[in-house]
Amino acid sequence: MPVTKLDAIVLADDALSRVRIAGLSARERAVRVATKLGAERVFVVEGNHEDLTTWRAPTSGPVLVLRADQLVHTGLAAPLVDNRPNNGIAIAVDRDDAYAGAILATGAAADDVVARLARGERDTIIANDAEVRVEHGTVACHPIRTRDERRAAHALLYSILIKPQDNALTRYLYRPISLPLTKLLVWTRISPNQVSIFVGLIVVLGCYLSAQANMNYVIAGTAIILAGQYLDCCDGEIARVKLLSSRFGAWLDTIVDELSSVGYMAAIGWHCHQYFGRNYFGDLGLDPWITMMTIGVITYGWSMYCIYYNIIVAVGSANSQDYVGKFDVVPGDAPNSVRLRPATPTAIATKDLPPWLAFVATYAPYIVRRDFITILTLVLAALHLTQLSFLLLAAGGVVTAVIVTKDHIALRRLRRAIEREGRFLESPAR
Repeated sequence: MPVTKLDAIVLADDALSRVRIAGLSARERAVRVATKLGAERVFVVEGNHEDLTTWRAPTSGPVLVLRADQLVHTGLAAPLVDNRPNNGIAIAVDRDDAYAGAILATGAAADDVVARLARGERDTIIANDAEVRVEHGTVACHPIRTRDERRAAHALLYSILIKPQDNALTRYLYRPISLPLTKLLVWTRISPNQVSIFVGLIVVLGCYLSAQANMNYVIAGTAIILAGQYLDCCDGEIARVKLLSSRFGAWLDTIVDELSSVGYMAAIGWHCHQYFGRNYFGDLGLDPWITMMTIGVITYGWSMYCIYYNIIVAVGSANSQDYVGKFDVVPGDAPNSVRLRPATPTAIATKDLPPWLAFVATYAPYIVRRDFITILTLVLAALHLTQLSFLLLAAGGVVTAVIVTKDHIALRRLRRAIEREGRFLESPAR
């Protein structure tokens, strides 16, 4: 969402502002919502309304007002920020057009709103003077007065944890375990970045064990890495629930993910080198495991470069799940400018296929996902088929490199064509 510079006032003079939902008091959550939406200064009103006049300099920009006697999330005020008036008052409303507890004032109206709040005027009265009424988002606010309301507020907040990128394996095998863990961790001081670092340490231990010649160590190492993947889901979940998402955190999480994939492939390769020996495929004059491991590291590294070039330069993301293979060129916001938009994927018409082929077309893409691969490698390790695990991982690295290289060349050519035509390519915004 776009971030707009503004001031914010959090009305926390009600005892409900101290009620904690998912580890944060309503007051703390409102402050984080304001900050997430671009507030550079936040004034928390706890009975000291008159101090507002000295806190804010006149004509210093838009003002966002949030009530902290309820659960609030970014969906409450983000539509206000996106649809703010040039000079006036906008309020967030629910589907019944009732005031929902967020005001955005701009221009001279912003100073007037601050002055009225400083005199002790209620925000509900100020809301009656709004020129613009904006319906809030789905996960926006919820009352927290009773135990049932607080339970429902928790359920509403946790509904944001199912990401659109989640595949069936993540949704039905990983989230059911990670969500309960997250619901415990949000009540602690553990940060998402600390979870990511701990996952990284777990991965190091798992790779170390997986690199040993002893097959039982490999099984244990693979199981540890799988456990780390379950915990890895928690960092993003905590960040979304507690409004702690950051660019650095996203990069830390995704780098740990990618390095764990490369590290595990190399670890299994070294295990095969020790356990099966260089003559497993006959006397080839070289060690096949070391050779394939080297090729795997190179192809994995190249794939990571292509993927991150794509998501940084063209998508504007720090999450490898946002990788886009093809783009359309669409008009930009400035004259003679264009931007890249992910091309709409062509869906496979499974309804016209035989049932068995429709099943394959629907679920085959999941077998190249990291979460499925880890489960498969654990099964193969338990069956003492680690050589098959390594061959699949190494081959997967080569296939991925071929696919992303093709996409990378196409993206480079597209960018050069735009430059040759004398058009300006806008940077992606996320």
